[in-house]
Amino acid sequence: MSVRTHRPHRYAGAAFAASAALLASAMLASGSASAATTAEDASTPVPVVTTDGKLMSYVVNAKVANPGQTALVEKAVKASGGVVVQSWPQIGVVIAHSDRGAFRTDVVKNGANAVKSVGASRTAAVTEGTPTDLSASWGKGASGYKQGHAKPANGDLSGATENTTAPVADPREGEQWDMTAIKADQAHRITDGDRSVVVGVLDSGIDPDHPDLQANIDVADSVSCVDAGRPDTTPGAWAPTTSDHGTHVAGTIGAARNGVGIVGVAPGARMASVKVVNDDGFIYPEYAICGFVWAGQHKMDVTNNSYYIDPMMYWCGDQPDQAAVLEAVGRAVAWSTKQGVVHAAASGNAATDLSNNTTDTSSPNDTTPIARTIDEGCLDIPAELPGVVTVSATTRTGQLASFSNRGLGVIDVAAPGRTILSTVVANNGYGTKSGTSMASPHVAGVLALMKSAHPDWTPAQMVAKLRAQAVDHACAPAENNGGPACVGPEADNSYYGEGIVDALAAVR
Repeated sequence: MSVRTHRPHRYAGAAFAASAALLASAMLASGSASAATTAEDASTPVPVVTTDGKLMSYVVNAKVANPGQTALVEKAVKASGGVVVQSWPQIGVVIAHSDRGAFRTDVVKNGANAVKSVGASRTAAVTEGTPTDLSASWGKGASGYKQGHAKPANGDLSGATENTTAPVADPREGEQWDMTAIKADQAHRITDGDRSVVVGVLDSGIDPDHPDLQANIDVADSVSCVDAGRPDTTPGAWAPTTSDHGTHVAGTIGAARNGVGIVGVAPGARMASVKVVNDDGFIYPEYAICGFVWAGQHKMDVTNNSYYIDPMMYWCGDQPDQAAVLEAVGRAVAWSTKQGVVHAAASGNAATDLSNNTTDTSSPNDTTPIARTIDEGCLDIPAELPGVVTVSATTRTGQLASFSNRGLGVIDVAAPGRTILSTVVANNGYGTKSGTSMASPHVAGVLALMKSAHPDWTPAQMVAKLRAQAVDHACAPAENNGGPACVGPEADNSYYGEGIVDALAAVR
């Protein structure tokens, strides 16, 4: 088995740079492994059992991303006993449901030259059912999520302290050590951000009546994507239900400067709630695809992505189903980038070296995890996709947080992620959370300030400037010496990447 060696930084600009993992998906539409993949190098297969009567969700990728070819894929889906749940002709991706065990094989056959790849997007049956207006032969289906499911590495850390007391009358900026650490307080002397700048918060929803958030929510561009991956703009659909994770993230990005509570990194910018987390805590590929395309369609400037896409912690290009998902999500990210959106993402909370990791014991997390071997074609998405700013987490002392993922050539920048005070749903209050989920929104906020000061900059320019302006930080022991040791020079190492993000430099 080959060792997962580190990769160079991955900004691909407007075009999606085809990695070996994504190229592999072109050869996997029929479900057979690429001839170039040897048994020694292959990742461990994750079987996805599809039987007649079991309702499953799929991504089907057209060979050419245009409306005509996408329409041919739609016909193939219907001819194979499936239902088109959502079609994205901009990227040549169709989200389909089917209860036919042979759907994957049949859609390739019926699609002839139009289908590039197809893959199940989950290992579990669809729980939310098929949207009722699609007239599926199997009906709406189940709708009960397994309440109480927890996936710590996908959000804030399990066991993080939370204080849900009501907001005090006076501002609590003095408690926000994180804003001082990234010089946001100094940046605010120049700008709080421009109202024209919109940050898409791809998460569990934003509390619509929180006094520190309400004025800064872009209601018109907010959406829920958790109805099987279809956009739902029904009033309130994008609000939180079982999690305040998105509300906490939103407070760090853009809590208003209004004389109460806290102040976000970009308190003058607006935020759109793009709900991609279902009531069970899962972010399935079709939800994220919907979120990224929606952000591009609505010309958002920045997105924050404090999650990894379920049910795989790492999606492997030599596995047919996973390769198709890599292709589809990669297209969505690349297309939205072409529309002018720049993306920040949490690196994850497993204290893993992403540049040299060969095992995974947590996937698939929607059925039964298996111990599997992974290789350099297995990616943590969206964090490891081209063009996405990958963020590690630091503590108040500037150490790498013990839980933070790291990796030489993988981490772009670092930001505060330990005991971060922000907004929570309970009592419209405030609380602290820890995780790379809390680090990434600092970067999204800095990007919003940067876009405010430099409205003509492209995503490529913004990422380049963000990295160049970050404050270099030499290797040092991680908090509690947790996880693999730091490697690399002060200018770019496995813990801090190019350094700790600098809000002041971003607005100059």
